[in-house]
Amino acid sequence: MTDKKVYKYLVFFTICLSLLAFIRIIIDHTDNRRKKEVTHYQPTYRAAYHFTVPDKWKNDPQRPIYFDGKYHYYYLYNRDYPNGNGTEWRHATSKDLAHWKDEEVAIPKFTNKNGDVWSGSVVIDTKNTAGFGKGAIVAIMTQPSADGGKQEQYLWYSTNKGKTFTSYSSQPVLANPGAKDFRDPKIIWDRQAEKWVMALAEGSKIGFYESDNLKKWDYTGGFLTENIGVVECPDLFQIRANDGMYKWVLGTSANGKSSGKPNTYAYWTGTYNGKEFVVDHSEPQWLDYGFDWYGGVTFEDGKANDKFKRRYALAWMNKWEYANNTPTMEEDFNGMDSIVREIELKHAGSNEYYLTSKPIEAINDLVYSKDYIKKMNVNGSETLKIAGDTYELETEISWSELKNVGLRLRESADKDSHVDVGIFVEQGYSYVNRAFTKQPDNSRQYVESKAPFDVSKKKVHLRILVDKSSIEVFVDDGKVVHSNLIFPDPADRGITLFSDGGTAVFENIIVKNLKMQ
Repeated sequence: MTDKKVYKYLVFFTICLSLLAFIRIIIDHTDNRRKKEVTHYQPTYRAAYHFTVPDKWKNDPQRPIYFDGKYHYYYLYNRDYPNGNGTEWRHATSKDLAHWKDEEVAIPKFTNKNGDVWSGSVVIDTKNTAGFGKGAIVAIMTQPSADGGKQEQYLWYSTNKGKTFTSYSSQPVLANPGAKDFRDPKIIWDRQAEKWVMALAEGSKIGFYESDNLKKWDYTGGFLTENIGVVECPDLFQIRANDGMYKWVLGTSANGKSSGKPNTYAYWTGTYNGKEFVVDHSEPQWLDYGFDWYGGVTFEDGKANDKFKRRYALAWMNKWEYANNTPTMEEDFNGMDSIVREIELKHAGSNEYYLTSKPIEAINDLVYSKDYIKKMNVNGSETLKIAGDTYELETEISWSELKNVGLRLRESADKDSHVDVGIFVEQGYSYVNRAFTKQPDNSRQYVESKAPFDVSKKKVHLRILVDKSSIEVFVDDGKVVHSNLIFPDPADRGITLFSDGGTAVFENIIVKNLKMQ
């Protein structure tokens, strides 16, 4: 064989090898893409647009603060869940309160002799009152003291913009006077008195303390609650109502089960005189009537010049009675927050005021498609051609005479599984009923959340947020909200309108399909 022929064969052989390699690359790329698509569309209970812990466990949120163009959010996290105990503070940031970036752990657990870190709050020390420098981030939280595990308040500080914190002292800045429950400090700056104020959960009492430097605290007074159990995670803020009146609001996570009330966020309107809180009315109001809105916090709109017109709020979506009974554990995480809400104070006449809630505007940025139905008359049930598992549904319902009206959401093809949302006209309440779908309460004590509703209006406006494992229902102007965990089969995506005992008119039905951009 001549050298010329050998050369031609070598060239041909090289070309064939190159073609085979190219074909192999295409095949591998196609296989990888298919694998990614399979992974992407694999059923999950991880929320599409709610905040969820990256892995393991989360519970109490800590009040977010705003600086450097972002909200900084800390929450209780347990990296060893479910095989080890102890919480630490994990950090996340957001520019719009809808998209969150994980910033890892800011205060690790068991880094000093006082054990793990529990709930508290962070403040920006703009005046350098504590001596760590202007703009230092100061956190005060409860730790189980090395002195017998007593609940005491300790100070940590950050000089690197909240990324990591340093323990100020192994001694508490507020020692326990001998109380069993003495925790969850909420710190605010009193603009009028030019001092720091702390609200502290002390059994059935909320105690008030003052300080000039965040390091030394003096007791000023207390507020005794009634029939709502041991209180936790107190809240204190000033807000301006829609009639121009400035009011103080005192809130706390509480359990009103014994008196037929929710186990969420109780609040009172009134005045704070620099020493103690004086209520307008002794009976608390509730920011949520569902089963899964606990450890709630409110915080300022960091971008607004007017800090008193509205606030934001969020809470842990779970309940201690069944907190460890969630199928998300199979995906190695357990912990989700409610959607962030805008809250405003409304005047209801005389000296009556109440808070309203609505989803933040940033939710609208997550909409990728819409469906609209102008009007439907329903007597019995009507299943929509629209379906989904992550959406916002809004509608107005009116009636003349009927017993029950609402929607069945996350409905199965055979109609056996669904979450019911509506108005039970015969008994005068709004409700969310998760008895007919998978949900975390094996005892079945907590399957239908209820709230009083004035049926004489014969109409209601519902705004409903549905995600992979949650439902949040805002009734009329948002004075009533129901927040509940649900765990339907991923294939259950149907939407059915129903009316029992008469005809209901559903108008302006808007379904906005949501996803993270």
